[in-house]
Amino acid sequence: MPVNTARVAGVAVDTRHWIGGRRVTSPATFTDISPIDEQPIAEVARGGEVEAAAAVRAARDAFPRWAATPPDERAKVLHAIADGVEARIEELAQVETRDNGALLRSHRRSVMPRVAHNFRFFADWLGHLDAGDLEISGHREQISWDPSGVTAVITPWNAPLMLATWRIAPALAAGNTVVAKPPEWAPLTASLLADITSEAGLPDGVFNVVQGLGVEAGAPLVAHPDLARVAFTGSVATGRQVAAAAGAQLTPVSLELGGKSPLIVFADADLDLAVGQAVGQYDNAGQVCLAGTRLLVEDTIAGEFTARFAARAAVLRQGDPRDEAVDIGPNISRAHLERVDGYVRRAIAAGARALLGGSVNPVLGGLYYQPTLLGGAAPGAEILTEEVFGPVLTLQTFAGEDEAVALANSTRYGLAATMFTGDQARAERVSARLVAGTVWVNCFFVRDLRAPFGGAGQSGIGREGGTWSFDFYSDVKNTVYAGQGWRRDG
Repeated sequence: MPVNTARVAGVAVDTRHWIGGRRVTSPATFTDISPIDEQPIAEVARGGEVEAAAAVRAARDAFPRWAATPPDERAKVLHAIADGVEARIEELAQVETRDNGALLRSHRRSVMPRVAHNFRFFADWLGHLDAGDLEISGHREQISWDPSGVTAVITPWNAPLMLATWRIAPALAAGNTVVAKPPEWAPLTASLLADITSEAGLPDGVFNVVQGLGVEAGAPLVAHPDLARVAFTGSVATGRQVAAAAGAQLTPVSLELGGKSPLIVFADADLDLAVGQAVGQYDNAGQVCLAGTRLLVEDTIAGEFTARFAARAAVLRQGDPRDEAVDIGPNISRAHLERVDGYVRRAIAAGARALLGGSVNPVLGGLYYQPTLLGGAAPGAEILTEEVFGPVLTLQTFAGEDEAVALANSTRYGLAATMFTGDQARAERVSARLVAGTVWVNCFFVRDLRAPFGGAGQSGIGREGGTWSFDFYSDVKNTVYAGQGWRRDG
């Protein structure tokens, strides 16, 4: 096998950059380690400022042609990319599971199909971009969405391909060109996507991939003066750095950052439903920005809720995510596991109680952290205010709507909130008072790509989805036509 190719789960993956329609090497590499067993699976090209600049240059050179491509032709290419993803769902699922440790069954059944859907949806949404002509004082105003230029897309490791294409697809549909920087902890499916886009007929330079570490490749990329847009998903700390670098060039940014979302359970809720969804917050080993990690339960049902939660969580099976029977896999890396464990240890030292779990799985070891539930944390405690991003939930009680809302909003974040109640009027009252970009009532993780998505507070800047995505990735133009004074001939 060529030295620049890794065989991962039986799939050949090129570990070089993809710039201007060709594979590009770097003098150095970094080691990609699987969280399943902490074994190296690939040596990946370690790019930096040189490779980032080359990718932006290739994207800039390709932009005029792609921007001038009629929308229906762009849509055809995006549908061809979706076809390519669907033809390789098993390969993509196997590689990403080995790379980031998320459940193989989820990758097969929902994550990779969603990747294809991202391309199809935004390809089709091009046909919905019509604000209708406006009339004012005898003049006609026509709204249009013009391609803006080169877009940088920086994505996280918890769902790298799905979250990347949530931004890549609308950027390409809008007529932009893209430079993607995948996460160093799970970079491989971005390389496979490059192959798929090329096979689908996307012109050279329209989509580019620069591998590397964030400080070496991501930082110079987002600071590049030739970017028109920057889309980033990740932590608040890194989001600040991205915003500062892009702001120096006045480059517009779309930031999806952290979350510390509440999951509120009122006494009149369907308790089985609420408990099931609460236990479901351990999905992907808790490495989900939208997860309702703060369980807020009305005090009159707290005992019953906790007992049912413990019983339901006790049957969760943790282990190798390639096993179809497994419910929870590993955390992404040794450094991240130690970060998660540090939060738990400090919380317990400060007086919180481990109602469930509280340590690395004693049987599995490795990067497998037990599903954990902590109670008794003092108001304002670190464990209640900082994003842990692991299989760690907290339990607090409240006595009424006002206290529930106060607890729910007692965080700098505002990405999402989940609520369970049997009272529709209460649901409407409380949801109106919650600070969150998305509120789910008696459900969780239901999301239509037509709807806006984003965070309040320090959970992000901007909204994407449907026309909101095109508003960001395009230069929205208003052309005003006079109502008279036109020549009658010609």
